[in-house]
Amino acid sequence: MAENRFPSPFEVPTPPGAEGWERMYNWYHLFGEERREQDENRFWFQDRLHHPEVIHPYDEIQCECWWQALGAFNTRIFAMPPAFGNDQRIVNGRLYVSPISAPPEQVAARAEEFARRAGHYYENWDEIYTKWKQKVVAAHQRIRALRFDPLPDLEPEETVFSHLGHSAGYRLIRDFDILVQTMYETYQYHFEMLNVGYAAYLTFFGFCKKAFPDISDQSIARMIGGLHVDLYRPDDELKRLAKEAVRLGIDAEVLTSQDAQTLFAQLAGSQAGREWVADWEATSDPWFLVNTDPGHPGGYHVYDTWLDDPNIPLTSVRDYVARLKAGQVIDRPTERLLAERERITKEYRDLLVPEDRLSFDEVVELARTVFVYIEEHALYIEHWMWATFWAKSKELSRTLVAHGIFDDPEDMFFLRRYEVSETLYDLVAAWSVGGVARSRDYWRPVIAERRRIFQALQEWEPVPALGPTPEAVTEPLTVMLWGITTETVNEWLDDSDDTRSGRVFRGVAGSPGVVEGPVRIIRQLSQLDSIQQGDIMVCPATSPSWAPVFSKIAATVSDVGGIMSHTAIVCREYGLPAVVGTGHAVAKLKGGQRVRVDGDTGVVTVLD
Repeated sequence: MAENRFPSPFEVPTPPGAEGWERMYNWYHLFGEERREQDENRFWFQDRLHHPEVIHPYDEIQCECWWQALGAFNTRIFAMPPAFGNDQRIVNGRLYVSPISAPPEQVAARAEEFARRAGHYYENWDEIYTKWKQKVVAAHQRIRALRFDPLPDLEPEETVFSHLGHSAGYRLIRDFDILVQTMYETYQYHFEMLNVGYAAYLTFFGFCKKAFPDISDQSIARMIGGLHVDLYRPDDELKRLAKEAVRLGIDAEVLTSQDAQTLFAQLAGSQAGREWVADWEATSDPWFLVNTDPGHPGGYHVYDTWLDDPNIPLTSVRDYVARLKAGQVIDRPTERLLAERERITKEYRDLLVPEDRLSFDEVVELARTVFVYIEEHALYIEHWMWATFWAKSKELSRTLVAHGIFDDPEDMFFLRRYEVSETLYDLVAAWSVGGVARSRDYWRPVIAERRRIFQALQEWEPVPALGPTPEAVTEPLTVMLWGITTETVNEWLDDSDDTRSGRVFRGVAGSPGVVEGPVRIIRQLSQLDSIQQGDIMVCPATSPSWAPVFSKIAATVSDVGGIMSHTAIVCREYGLPAVVGTGHAVAKLKGGQRVRVDGDTGVVTVLD
């Protein structure tokens, strides 16, 4: 066993060629001498669930949104009893997180306050959720309405005759502020209901563990599975379009199509084809506004949505058509899962004495109620909102290229958001007076250096954690969402033969079942086409945009995630075995290897 401590965050070496990387990020997001005493004595883990890759300076916005909002709702609004927020630091372009526990002497008072505040939400959950959707949809419409057009040589006459009273330059600055602040506002909504929702599930979880000491985490999770939620709607729409293609008799054209544009042009020649294309277009917005990040969606600007590239959803529709023609069932086994849910729930309920059954009924019903939001919020926030935010940011970057500020639309994303605000003011001031903006010459060498540093940072293999090893990992979300347990931490430090050889991988038992099959390593969306029926998908984490492959694979193994991660939840919804939070399966397994995935025990074994 190695030394019982991870590297100090102040002693992590800078990768060769990445010297000066700290200037790419906001100073408050970095480790600093001012906080050294407390930061060096805290446990930090790399957030590979939300931010597995190097973060562009502009994309730091995404980290900041959840850093502040999660902390405020846990610590200051709902008074979550055991936990404050999750602190963040950036090291070599990667995000590290440290959960902060509430002081033990405050827990009792916070529990009393939490019961009153969260209780109000639980009692009025459906009404609050309806209003929540209205708030988020309004925010989404607000940023969709923003336009970042190039500044005109001369304002149109309407500016004068409508008495508008402000200039296009002012609006460019204002609308960028609206874009950013609306995302910050939306993340307040994101955590308005999320963590109290998790708390309700944790209450149910705790009740079950106390009442049924031998119950598995999976059995608890399966008592709330089989839900009809909007998160699965995009995949359901692809299946519906596939069925419509077969019904309309255009399945041959879909199966032989090379790309979406060619297919749509071909289908324009028939009434059935035009009907199907119209259906596709009506469906695509908003249901194809789906981010394709490898893992948690929305964290990076570089990934397209289904709406950006219709070939992505078309590939899945084509596969569904082929399977329908082969007589296969393509729908999720929701009814079977619901029946299984009720069977498990009844079995455990029957074990209780009559006076405890009412309490059990209450906690299971609340867990099922809140779980709809826990799953569905990702569609509204991580997909619709972030996809639109990145699209509008790219629109702005193209305008800055049109004005000669940048050479490439990607240049803007090597600036921090405050630097973008400064650039906009410089441009607008120069435009207003008929002068020359300084930004082009000022930023060109900075961006060139940051591009070079960014590339060097991508070569760095991040350490999984920093600082002292905790005696036990007990913070609920760290365990259930990230899948970081005491056993995980010990395995990170373990240099035993089994761990080094890569023959056995241990993680969280995410979804039940035992299967054997060949490994298919999937790191990003573009590799999904390689998946064959019966493959074991091994990936860093899954994204909701990957849903179409879940009806092809035999099981999933992920590097990150816990029992409440998307990977675990979606595998339970599709009835597939899953082992999540293995830590390093992607790096150590090889494509084509045969493995046994035991979703009941959380063990993956290499068979050859």
